[in-house]
Amino acid sequence: MNKFWVIASDVYKKNIKSISFLIMILVPFIAVGIFYVIGLFADGMNSADTIAVYANDSAIAETFKAQSTDDYAFEIVESQADGEKKLADEEVDGLLVIDASGDQLSGELLSESTLGQTAELTIQQLLSGIQSSLRADTFGLTSEEVGQLAEPATFSKQKVSFDEDGTMSFGEDHSDMQYIVSYVATIILFFFILTYAQIIAQEIASEKGTRIMEVILSSTRAQTHYYAKLAGVIMVAATQLLAYAAIFGGSYFWIKDIPMISGFIANFSLDGIFGSFLVFSLIFVFLGILIYAVLSALCGSLVNKAEDTAKAIIPVTYLSLAGYMLGLVLGAADPNNIIMRVTSYIPFLSSFIMPVRLANDTVGVVGALISSGILLISTIALMLVSAKMYKSNVLIYNDNGLIASLKQSFVLMKNEK
Repeated sequence: MNKFWVIASDVYKKNIKSISFLIMILVPFIAVGIFYVIGLFADGMNSADTIAVYANDSAIAETFKAQSTDDYAFEIVESQADGEKKLADEEVDGLLVIDASGDQLSGELLSESTLGQTAELTIQQLLSGIQSSLRADTFGLTSEEVGQLAEPATFSKQKVSFDEDGTMSFGEDHSDMQYIVSYVATIILFFFILTYAQIIAQEIASEKGTRIMEVILSSTRAQTHYYAKLAGVIMVAATQLLAYAAIFGGSYFWIKDIPMISGFIANFSLDGIFGSFLVFSLIFVFLGILIYAVLSALCGSLVNKAEDTAKAIIPVTYLSLAGYMLGLVLGAADPNNIIMRVTSYIPFLSSFIMPVRLANDTVGVVGALISSGILLISTIALMLVSAKMYKSNVLIYNDNGLIASLKQSFVLMKNEK
């Protein structure tokens, strides 16, 4: 046991004292700060786009000019030719040509470079609004009647539950806040997997590449060395998670009064986060990091030198990417899809999928328990198998790829029996 902790602590201390670990801690906060400064700079430097407007009905052109905002300034021109000249002389950013035929409007935006989807959507909405007013006059409708026609239908959603007698009761819906938490957990899990898959594979491959593995295994058991390496890297990951939690928790008292943050907090209740949902989310994140770390250690033990670890962890990268895309894309579009329901019980994918399903209330506590149980058993089984293979894996040197190394490892294991 002493050898186990010596190896584990050596891996832990070496990584947390490295510059790369400090960078990993600071990068998210630096990125947020950079985006915040860029946003402030962009707001300060942003200038309104000037769009020349020509319409065969001067009233329509005047209506557009009256709709000028801080972002878009509409300027009336006497003819399309005048507008094209101003556009060529770069006096305006675009030219909007409007043709009114009865109560039908058609507009064409001319520009040397795109003005963006926001500008196009704004112009489309203004054209649609003016056209609706023209048609209202044709049908003899008042402005109040037009407003009533355009008034959207009321829609709301309500979470309900049923007791054993079938009586329905209403509950508070926390799905929006829970989905944000699951979304963040999925992103954190993905980036932690990519980061620590490389670290654990590098830890094992570097010693194997220097050919000192034989010396190490002569003084300690292969399984002890394997589990110690794995434990050291997991402790580094746990330290990073705790550092994030401490920084965010400590900064909460300083950022809670920022208008954007306070408005966000006011719209959500923390009651929907703290409970079984948060517990299961943390369980799936931890088990997800663990099972991918085990797979990365297995892949790292099959390469000959540290330079090959990037190629060795390709299976880890593809598996985590598949879960990441399913959780974010399909989980947002249709969380009750059959693919989501099936993959939420498949190890390597369930860590990404099940928190999203829990956030959308498409699965209950029983389903989450079954999925986490399958994931835990699969992780332990993979850990035991990879630990058993570890000694033969680190003692073989094969330049023909992972599959060839794996086959050679099986042959060496059989010969040792």
